[in-house]
Amino acid sequence: MSKQAVADFTLPATGGVDFTLYPIRSKSLVIYFYPKDNTPGCTTEAQQFRDLYPAFQKAGSEVVGVSRDSIKSHEGFKSKFTLPFALLSDAEEGACTLFGVMKQKMMYGKQVRGIERSTFVLDQKGIIRKEWRGLKADGHAQEVLAFVETL
Repeated sequence: MSKQAVADFTLPATGGVDFTLYPIRSKSLVIYFYPKDNTPGCTTEAQQFRDLYPAFQKAGSEVVGVSRDSIKSHEGFKSKFTLPFALLSDAEEGACTLFGVMKQKMMYGKQVRGIERSTFVLDQKGIIRKEWRGLKADGHAQEVLAFVETL
């Protein structure tokens, strides 16, 4: 894990705004990458981040979710599950490439290229303090929160 800051990026976000990494306006930033809106694992993960969101805020952390889905898809997903944090659309895979989360995966017996479920915690300087890759959705948000509370 390098101690250099992640390069700045801007992505379209829910709510009709753009999300720009810098400046990080909280003590830390949780960026979680997930494969697809409205799929079982991604829904579980989003709901758990939603339920723990007040605790993340209390710990001085902001949370954003990133996938390759469109803003329209994200808005529906966010509304359906009352997600209090922004979802970012990375259709061009710029942030996915920056964080190295694109992988070849097996789905229904076929090789597909997609996002490996991954989470990164960045400090105020944009330095990755911890990362999780290839993780299970259920219970993950609690694990991330426990780490954020140590910062």
